Amino acid sequence: MAMLWKFMRVAKYSKTALSPKVKVRGIPTHSRHSSSKSAPSDFAASAPCSNTVELLGKSYPQDDYSNVTEKILSKVGKNLHNRKHHPLWLIKEQVKEHFYKHYLGRRGTPLFSVYDGLSPVVTVQQNFDSLLIPQNHASRRKEDNYYLNRDHMLRAHTSAHQWDLIHSGLDAFLAVGDVYRRDTIDNTHYPVFHQMEGVRLFSCHELFSSIKDGEGLQLFEQGHRTAHKQECHTMEAVRLVEFNLKQVLTKLMTHIFGDGLQVRWVDCYFPFTHPSFEMEINFQGEWMEVLGCGVMEQQLVNSAGAQDKIGWAFGLGLERLAMILYDIPDIRLFWSEDERFLKQFIGPHIWQKIKFQPLSRYPPLINDISFWLPSETYSQNDFYDLVRTIGGDLIEKVVLLDEFAHPKTKKVSHCYRIVYRHPERTLTQDENSQ
Repeated sequence: MAMLWKFMRVAKYSKTALSPKVKVRGIPTHSRHSSSKSAPSDFAASAPCSNTVELLGKSYPQDDYSNVTEKILSKVGKNLHNRKHHPLWLIKEQVKEHFYKHYLGRRGTPLFSVYDGLSPVVTVQQNFDSLLIPQNHASRRKEDNYYLNRDHMLRAHTSAHQWDLIHSGLDAFLAVGDVYRRDTIDNTHYPVFHQMEGVRLFSCHELFSSIKDGEGLQLFEQGHRTAHKQECHTMEAVRLVEFNLKQVLTKLMTHIFGDGLQVRWVDCYFPFTHPSFEMEINFQGEWMEVLGCGVMEQQLVNSAGAQDKIGWAFGLGLERLAMILYDIPDIRLFWSEDERFLKQFIGPHIWQKIKFQPLSRYPPLINDISFWLPSETYSQNDFYDLVRTIGGDLIEKVVLLDEFAHPKTKKVSHCYRIVYRHPERTLTQDENSQ
């Protein structure tokens, strides 16, 4: 899913931050732009009360970068992609089976290794530095990530494992796992989702062995970077790697969505690949972006110890593919424990055709809330995290309705609409205000 790669595009919150007259739950629509007190500068998502975060058997000291919430911590270890018959597991298994069946090594064993149990806790170096993401890149911001402290975080993408796996000597692998990003609230965004990373490296012999008279062809040269190649790559090598990448991904998507699938490629930018592409498919008459990919930056490959190889990488979102393939309308459903949802995906084999049958559609409950913004730096993701922490998965959507700047004080207030919807029953205003 290209939007996942395109991401390469806290403190403590007290409930007294807002005026007692303005609650987060059950705000009637007439309370817009109420004269609530300014939220303090630490108006961010809740953090554990102690000075350390205990996670997966390890302790992480908190500092000024710590912004992970208890709500998010409760999702770590759920591993929906490894839960048998879950729709995300089905997508993972379909991709895995495809690669196992179609790409074999010299001894007839699967060429690609699969890693679906890697820890989601990574270092900042793994998540950003190893991928050549600049220090001032917007994707590093606290507003967009969940930091345990300045040195450790919940991975924002499975690309965080690229360097380590290549450094271990692997040249063909798939890495699958849960990833974490602070984001907007709607039916296609959730702070935890699941991604698959694919990497394939080629030696000179592997890349050119099938080319007639290819003995004299080389992977590397001292040239210039253009829109089509890196300065160290020969054009012949890049063309073959790009062709192989697009062929592999086209076969994969055709295998998942069916023969006759229309595909198109859009040039784009990622810090860790060049040239880079987004893949779009035409599914049921609509063009949809499904993944991002490209020729790996040679500097990354070299630093991991594979200086004599060239390669490609891709990243796709399991939720994105599952929502398209099974016609699932709301990303929150992947976290449902409702048997009416889960039983729909139990079948005799992973390729069984399934179309999601909606659960009973209960009416939404709509409330508005307004407050003055703190004078210090404020991010909308701070508010979204707060809403998720308190409202949980009852929150269907949050929309910024209005922004008001006081003509004299210059203070700014925001008015948000919060849409609640319970998947199994009708919510009441009274219970929502509690």
